[in-house]
Amino acid sequence: MRSPTPSEGLLADEYALEMMRAYWLAGQHRRRVVKEVFFRKAPFGGRLALAVGINQVADYLAQLELSEEDLAYIAGLGFEPEFVEHLRGLRFTGTMRAVAEGTFVFPGEPIITLVGPIEELTYVEARILNIVNPQTLVATKAFRVVEAAEGDPILEMGLRRAQGGDASIYHSRASYIAGVTATSNLEAGRLFGIPARGTHAHALVMLGGDEKEAFRLWAQSQLKLGRNPTFLVDTYDSLRSGLPNAIAVAQEMGIRIGAIRIDSGDLAYLSKKCRRMLDDAGFRDAKIIASGDLDEYVIRDLKLQKAPIDTWGVGTNMVVAADQPSLGGVYKLSAVEENGAWSPRIKVSENPEKVTHPGGPKQLIRFRSRETGYYLADLLMLPDEPLPNPDEPFLIFDPVHTWKRTLLRNFEVEDLLHTYIQDGRQILPGRTPQEVTAAAREWVATQKTRFYEEIQRLTNPAAYKVDLSEPLWKLKMQMLENSTKH
Repeated sequence: MRSPTPSEGLLADEYALEMMRAYWLAGQHRRRVVKEVFFRKAPFGGRLALAVGINQVADYLAQLELSEEDLAYIAGLGFEPEFVEHLRGLRFTGTMRAVAEGTFVFPGEPIITLVGPIEELTYVEARILNIVNPQTLVATKAFRVVEAAEGDPILEMGLRRAQGGDASIYHSRASYIAGVTATSNLEAGRLFGIPARGTHAHALVMLGGDEKEAFRLWAQSQLKLGRNPTFLVDTYDSLRSGLPNAIAVAQEMGIRIGAIRIDSGDLAYLSKKCRRMLDDAGFRDAKIIASGDLDEYVIRDLKLQKAPIDTWGVGTNMVVAADQPSLGGVYKLSAVEENGAWSPRIKVSENPEKVTHPGGPKQLIRFRSRETGYYLADLLMLPDEPLPNPDEPFLIFDPVHTWKRTLLRNFEVEDLLHTYIQDGRQILPGRTPQEVTAAAREWVATQKTRFYEEIQRLTNPAAYKVDLSEPLWKLKMQMLENSTKH
């Protein structure tokens, strides 16, 4: 059987068509609205997330179209021919503003803001979340792994455990943006300019059964490529056979050992023993690579135990975000255009986390201290509010515990939302996927130096201020008060 090719146009929920049809029948389908993508709770017990997938969303929106095959399928679902014909002209004609790829974001902040006709913004909901949620989740997980490694190289090797080909590629990219050094995934390397790296599998040793002969074969192969070989030493016994055989082969061939890899066992104990054996044999510059169900917590513990591991191979736990399989990113309506002005909308819930921020396409700004260079707080503002004057003190307050107030002085303001699509047209300068990925990776590295370490801590991180402007807060409170009267 030939595997079918998925249609990008049909990556939508069925109920989106039902809602679009209802708007169409009521003549409301071209009403302009504002919808925002955000998450309510940071993953992995942290305070922040790395927004990734933004450029892919922009490409998706710019190329949105239903093919003849798509329309035929929709017709087969029972929709009337007139509605199906209407869908033939479906394009994204609105505006997309979003944070830059790799931006540190916090709960409640709009990662993406869309402005456009309600039918268009309804249809694209599921695909946008399908792109942003998993990539942001994996990027955040990878960032934590990188932080735990304290500057050691990280090899991403999760292709075989990823949920399909596309996931493996984009999750490799997300990991690289977060600071991972290289990937085992050839296609991710090709598409996004990620360094591709690998060692060898246990099968190379097991094929002939003779470990020394296998190492000799491997060394010869690597030397022809101008590389010092990396030996996987744990096929049978790392200390009794694997490493001694690797050392013996290197000595008899008169070559250097580039590295050894340990893929099982007590990595702290084995790495210390292997380090001593390598040093005693004169291979002091040989590196030790560790792999095998690693995550940020295991790496942190091994670092605390002074395990002499130089490079970490991380796969499953990072690429599938094993301890939290999904990010609760949502897509909510915040305003409807009425008589040329934005009429705010709010979702009310008994759960305070689920109450949305009303109003038109909001501004999201980040305060940065001129004195220290560190970020101080984020602020959500209504679209027509003037930016704070950096030369004057500016008061912010906690939107829940309003008595918690901070007077900011000597700051500069960064506008976090950038226009990717204006009236259906992509306007950002054309860059290759490799250039976009490299820029996002550099942006992550820059932000690491601008946020206090306490906010980036793996466990029990310090809180970061994300406040509402006074006009936005008053609007929200008024709408909540009015909702109780209905």
